[in-house]
Amino acid sequence: MALLLDTSNSMDGLIDQAKAQLWEFVNALSNTLIGGEVPSLQIALYEYGNDHLNGKEGFIRQVSPFTGELDVVSEKLFALRTNGGNEFCGQVIQTSIKQLNWSENQDDVQVIFIAGNEEFTQGGVSFQSACADAREKRVVVNAIFCGGFEEGIDQYWQKGAEAGGGNYMSIEQDRKTVFIETPYDAQISVLNDRFNTTYMYYGAHGQEKKNNQEVQDENAASYGESNKAMRSMSKASSFYWNSSWDLVDASKEKEFDVTKLQSNELPTELRGKSSAELLVLIQQKSKEREEIRQLILQANALRTEYISANSDTPVDQQTLSASMIRAIQKQVKAMPEMTIESGN
Repeated sequence: MALLLDTSNSMDGLIDQAKAQLWEFVNALSNTLIGGEVPSLQIALYEYGNDHLNGKEGFIRQVSPFTGELDVVSEKLFALRTNGGNEFCGQVIQTSIKQLNWSENQDDVQVIFIAGNEEFTQGGVSFQSACADAREKRVVVNAIFCGGFEEGIDQYWQKGAEAGGGNYMSIEQDRKTVFIETPYDAQISVLNDRFNTTYMYYGAHGQEKKNNQEVQDENAASYGESNKAMRSMSKASSFYWNSSWDLVDASKEKEFDVTKLQSNELPTELRGKSSAELLVLIQQKSKEREEIRQLILQANALRTEYISANSDTPVDQQTLSASMIRAIQKQVKAMPEMTIESGN
């Protein structure tokens, strides 16, 4: 999935929704079975329409290429800043198609979500041409207009979605995300902190990545303990995978070989340990992580039950997360010999 976000002056509400609803989106998707299996998730991020960006490149910037590291996605989202500019929808779609390493696997679901609030026709690259390039690579383009539904139609966002074979949607970008606090949030927060202690970093950027894990916990908590609980649920899902810097996740990869780890790749407390000793420690942390993961799942089941029993508020369908989930579900159902259902 590539997420193309307009970061011009009027888009503060959109960026706020993207930050606030990231973990809601991840949890909804991680609880979905596609073809009977839990999918893997790769997210790329672009910003466009910002005067701080290079005008010769269409005021477009690749914020992140495809990555399965959700902490990186969160970090990049929280670093985005808005500033007025020209919004070239066709060009940012075309740029993402050309730059990203899209899959050639026929079973992979490949989607673009472009969100903004100006005319879809701006710039020197037509959206028709860009969407044709996308369809050649089996990428569906969904268009999310930040404003009134009819206004978006008038500004060609629906035509853009039609050209890309995707959904046209509108959202109220300035609507604040509502989080329902529960008696279980504090318990999940404590479990989350224990969960973090099971990560054993390695590699040149391992410590930096480990520190970022805690920073993204704090970013989630900036929207309240309920949102931090939602992030904890995401971390307990199969989507949260950090084999590039965590020894526990890395040990589950086929190519992992503990004997090839260099001492200078390890934190001070692990240096000098034999390969056998490292394996024992990794196995211990792996077992501990799974135990904590199960406790998080149990606490979240109670949290979900509490929310269901104490909230009469219907699911807000005009938010970024809800629109994206709805579009993905529709597109998967349309794929030949593919089914979509709720997981456990």
